[in-house]
Amino acid sequence: MVHRGDLVIIGISVDHLAKNSQLTWWGNSSKDRLASASGMPRYSYNERLLLLIQNKEEKEFQTEVSLLGRLHHRNLVNLVGYCVDKGQRMLIYEFMSNGSLASLLYCQEERVLSWEERLQIALDISHGIEYLHDGAVPPVIHRDLKSANILLDRTMRAKVADFGLSKEEAFDGHNSGLKGTYGYIDPAYVSTNKFTMKSDIYSFGVILFELITAIHPHQNLMEYVNLAGMSPDGVDEILDKRLVGEFNVLEARNLAAIAHKCLHKTPRRRPSIGEVLQAILKIKQKRLTKEDTMSFAGDDISRMVSRIDLQQVELSKIGAA
Repeated sequence: MVHRGDLVIIGISVDHLAKNSQLTWWGNSSKDRLASASGMPRYSYNERLLLLIQNKEEKEFQTEVSLLGRLHHRNLVNLVGYCVDKGQRMLIYEFMSNGSLASLLYCQEERVLSWEERLQIALDISHGIEYLHDGAVPPVIHRDLKSANILLDRTMRAKVADFGLSKEEAFDGHNSGLKGTYGYIDPAYVSTNKFTMKSDIYSFGVILFELITAIHPHQNLMEYVNLAGMSPDGVDEILDKRLVGEFNVLEARNLAAIAHKCLHKTPRRRPSIGEVLQAILKIKQKRLTKEDTMSFAGDDISRMVSRIDLQQVELSKIGAA
């Protein structure tokens, strides 16, 4: 049994949950069982949706509970509770109604993410990583950043999830075997077996190119990226075709330039997450400044038209007199 504030979660084994698809909740507020798109049950409690995450390995389970118990940031997924029963382990997160970034980019049934949404998602992820690298004490290295571990809430704000492979930097010098997901793993980590913050930066660079191209790393993304990197506007050839006509290509090129720096083969020459965050923020600010300028220009035109109308009225009065 797990207590979290006025929330009580009764421990039920994963097998039992899979058979019955029922979870008992006790509390003062109403409760409703809902079905998620994946078929996994989710529940509303105090108007909050929860997602059940199951079948965690013991070490990953302990790591995630330990880290998320002390890490709190708007761009990190919130751990609501957990339970252990007969060797089975469950983590219970806040429900992220728009699913993972991977599902939105690659599932044909999903709606197409706009360029503005993609830019905001990149900024949200960088905020989350910056907190892990520069805000947490001791700093935390995620070690498994990928589009499937970026979750989106109902307002399309992104949060970093799945800290089962994460490590505090102070203890990262130990050889723990190759961990991570193929396509996102830093080549320098493969050769040295040492995962650093710059390895997280490499993984984030891959995610940035996923946002730009909607090409999965398992579909030869890096080959396309390397070819595109041969010319200043090469990224134009691999842009997600669903975005054509609705975004500023210069912004895409600028974001691609940031991603290329993140993927530099020499880890020490990759930017820090703070530098990446500032570069993405600069793209965002230029967009907002441009929109404000266009808005001011529109207001000026409206005032000019009003003055012309007023002058015409005055002239017509003079003519009538």
